[in-house]
Amino acid sequence: MRLLLQVNLPNLDFNAAVRDGSAGQKLQRILSDSNPETVYFVEQDGQRGVLLVVNPESSAEIPALAEPWFLTFNARCRFCIAMTPDELAEAGLDELGGKWGQKD
Repeated sequence: MRLLLQVNLPNLDFNAAVRDGSAGQKLQRILSDSNPETVYFVEQDGQRGVLLVVNPESSAEIPALAEPWFLTFNARCRFCIAMTPDELAEAGLDELGGKWGQKD
């Protein structure tokens, strides 16, 4: 299962880590443990953010992906299911439209 993990880093908590010199080490530790497919550092609503593509084998792995961000930086995390065009093609949208798209 491929997920897009959106992390919002509050300025106050992340600024403290930048000031004490621990931000880079903390980020590396989290990223090493979560083993993302890709990572982008972005701006989100005036705060630092991180976008990661992760591939947990089951939903039971989601806490292990989010807790490091929560506990280290008091971050907010959102998970969105992500599909490639090929995966979407396998979803059977035409059949679903035929089943659910008819008005009663």
